[in-house]
Amino acid sequence: MIDVGGTPFNWALPGAALPGVAQIVLVNLARESAPPGGRCVCVRARAEALPFRDGSFDAAFSNSVLEHLPAGTAREGYASELRRVAARLFVQTPARSFPLEPHLLGIGLHYLPRRWQRRLIRWTTLWGWIARPGARAIERFLAGTQLLGRRELAALFPGCRLERERFLGLTKAYRIVRGVGPAER
Repeated sequence: MIDVGGTPFNWALPGAALPGVAQIVLVNLARESAPPGGRCVCVRARAEALPFRDGSFDAAFSNSVLEHLPAGTAREGYASELRRVAARLFVQTPARSFPLEPHLLGIGLHYLPRRWQRRLIRWTTLWGWIARPGARAIERFLAGTQLLGRRELAALFPGCRLERERFLGLTKAYRIVRGVGPAER
């Protein structure tokens, strides 16, 4: 299995073991080292240019990575690469339509124009209150996080099933699934 954007820490958490998965290849931009004796292998690579042959993996997993890629060719490349290297896909990303922005823990801020977001992030989000980010940190966040809508996501993953994760009746996240039937989950 390949986990694009994953870290060894995630797979060391209680309950993270997947029966039947002999090896997990973790792909990330940061240089990671796998814990000794584990079944994780770390590879430093870009999500939109995976260094693996077609069909190299039984399954691809990616959790909350897509919204951190720039719109356009990076996102298209990411989606294409996941479909290319794995028979089965499980991709999750937060929904733009959900009123709580999950990275900042602020309500409705992501619906506002960027110039308003710059001024309000520090004072209207949990991240702003706790981290007290300066102008540079706020700019880095805004440049590096863009939530997607259902149509954008469906267009990136043709032939895949789009599922909704709900909270209080609202779609909080989307899952892209391919090759995994309801009985397999």
